[in-house]
Amino acid sequence: MDENKILEKCSYISASSYRRKVMEAIGGEIKTPTKISEESGIRSNHVSKVLNELKSKNLIVCINEEARKGRLYKLTEEGAIILNKLFELEL
Repeated sequence: MDENKILEKCSYISASSYRRKVMEAIGGEIKTPTKISEESGIRSNHVSKVLNELKSKNLIVCINEEARKGRLYKLTEEGAIILNKLFELEL
């Protein structure tokens, strides 16, 4: 992945504390929106909106899209790269 694209996505994530907190809450694990909400301190309705935003940017993926309840989310490879870069840059 090209460095400029990585920095653009880092900027996108750091522009919103909610996006940053959701990415950090997921980290290297697989989590439900409820667990993400609990760990990030963000209300679940906001977490759902942020998850959709991050999914549209290919930073996270839902691994059981067909489920109505108990959906599971994880970072994509690109999402993990972006999160690591954010920590590295201390953004």
